[in-house]
Amino acid sequence: MSQNTDTIAAIASAPGAAGVGVLRASGPLVPAIAQALLGRAPRPRHAHFASFRDAQGEAIDHGLLLHFPAPASYTGEHVLELQGHGSAVLLDALLRRVCELGARLARPGEFTERAFLNGKLDLAQAEAVADLIAARSQAGARAALRSMEGVFSRKVDALLQSLIALRVHVEAAIDFPEEEIDFLADPAIAEQLAALRVQLDGLLREAQRGLRLNDGLRVAIVGRPNAGKSSLLNALSGSERAIVTSIAGTTRDVLRESVSLDGVALELADTAGLRETEDEVEREGVRRAHGELQRADAVLLVTDAVHAEADLALLEHLPAGTERLVLVNKIDLADVAQHAEIRGGIRWLWASAKTGEGLDALRDHLKQLAGAGSGEGAFSARRRHVLALETVRGHLDRTAHALAATRAGELAAEELRQAQQALGEITGNYTSDDLLGAIFGSFCIGK
Repeated sequence: MSQNTDTIAAIASAPGAAGVGVLRASGPLVPAIAQALLGRAPRPRHAHFASFRDAQGEAIDHGLLLHFPAPASYTGEHVLELQGHGSAVLLDALLRRVCELGARLARPGEFTERAFLNGKLDLAQAEAVADLIAARSQAGARAALRSMEGVFSRKVDALLQSLIALRVHVEAAIDFPEEEIDFLADPAIAEQLAALRVQLDGLLREAQRGLRLNDGLRVAIVGRPNAGKSSLLNALSGSERAIVTSIAGTTRDVLRESVSLDGVALELADTAGLRETEDEVEREGVRRAHGELQRADAVLLVTDAVHAEADLALLEHLPAGTERLVLVNKIDLADVAQHAEIRGGIRWLWASAKTGEGLDALRDHLKQLAGAGSGEGAFSARRRHVLALETVRGHLDRTAHALAATRAGELAAEELRQAQQALGEITGNYTSDDLLGAIFGSFCIGK
């Protein structure tokens, strides 16, 4: 449980003079503040119409007062919610009055931080609160809501229980070093470890989809000059965002555009044409384009029927896990029909950015990569969650090596211990104060 003894307050919502403004307070002084504002002790979870007054008795505003006693509240503490008119002036005066009665201004994310510290939410659920507020697409909002409801946390906990069971088995085996029987050679340990790795790989794939639903799929559009990259960006975004000319090298910098395809968020990056050039500005654009390739979730190579095979070299040396797509553009200028196929693990599509022919297939594939259609159980995730799961995978790989190659039980046990700690960081079982500060410091005021 949290040891907070102070009371915090913040304006949670201020939609404007015509709307409703909300102020929330949390902490031990809430009952006294509520009684001072209402003139009597409020009935729990009951909306009271009140005249909010300052220290001199002058009316600040008229509105509703609700009191949620601990521990049945969002933060697990006494919580007060004041609903008044949406004027920023009135809300500021009401906030000052609440602070005069003993509260202090809340830090960003402090309400949700207290909910975490008081055991109302785990860390992954707390982060999902911020993700839900910041969602840029319907799919992302639905995924964040499922994480907030604990879908991701339950999957992490199931993996954690499997990991603990394996640790118990390994620790028990190394407790009998004098025995002639090699307990570490028990096939049950190898089977447990193999099942655990399969379970982890499945959760990692789901978390990667959740990250894309949360952040949006980052797509780098690359190709030689005049391949039609900027035309494609304009076609996908539905606007004349990029300048399109017949002059090679028109795009000199990375041009980014956020696009929503049927409620799925994409981050498109139109890059400079990749070629050797003596133009200093264009050369800098090419350098930035190569940097964009290293950060992208998917790289879309735009080419034409003549240069397609040669341009495949542009998809070499990409980071592991980067999705690769080839779009053979300008089929309106060649006697080629739109279609799709897979060659060497790379999806090829034929289309025309100018006429729009074949672009629906590209949109559908990008939505699929971004996580659309991943099922009703899809949840949101953050990059730190994916990194933590990848760290766990590394520890399990080294555990397998220790058991299979050297029978080094102590090394295997240590790798499993570190895997458990990395997994616990997702939900907050193992969490440093610095990590908490970084996470909740990114929240908005009032949450």
